[in-house]
Formats: sequence, C-alpha cells, structure tokens
Amino acid sequence: MSISYDDIGSDVRRIVVSGRLDMNGTDSVAAQLVEMTAVRDRNVVVDLSSVKFVASIGIRALITSAKDVQARGAKMVLVVNPATTVVMSLRATGVDLLIPVFDSVAEAEKSLR
Repeated sequence: MSISYDDIGSDVRRIVVSGRLDMNGTDSVAAQLVEMTAVRDRNVVVDLSSVKFVASIGIRALITSAKDVQARGAKMVLVVNPATTVVMSLRATGVDLLIPVFDSVAEAEKSLR
C-alpha cells in the first residue's frame, strides 16, 4: 500500500493511492489520507485507479476525508478504474452518490475547475 500527492496548480491536490484498501492497507494510509486532504483552499482528486480492492474500512476512510474536505468548502472526487471491483463496491454502497467518481484523472480535474 502506498500513498503520495502532487499539487496541481494552486487549487487542486491529487492524491494517488495504490494497493488494497483492506484492513491492513487502510490502517497504514488512513492517517496519511486525512493529513493530505487537510489542505486549505484546494479541491482534492483521490486517484484509486491502481487500487485492486476496497473494504468497508477503506470506504469509511474515503467518506471521512470527503466530509472533512467539504467542511472546508472544497470538493473531493475519486478516480477509479472502471474494470475493477472497486467501482462496483463504491456503487453498491452508494459512495458514488456522495463522492463523484470518474474514469480518468483528466475528467476528475476538469470537474473541479
């Protein structure tokens, strides 16, 4: 499991997560995700296109981060590979209704501008 970020211009932060957001994977990155999304005046793109699996604990970390971003007056969106079970998990749990989901980083970043 790994997590990193890049600031895109002055108003967007892209966070890239790879691996599995299961019990072990989420524990190792949840605090980092909260810290990376806690940036003022920036919208956030969380790129999950390299994530192979997401469990309920991973979904909870995403929702918590999205709520924190929204509370600061910004938006958070997700990028998910449509060919993975991750997108099915997000749709089955209704996360895609709370956090917009896109197939590509370009589409996600465009939605925030």
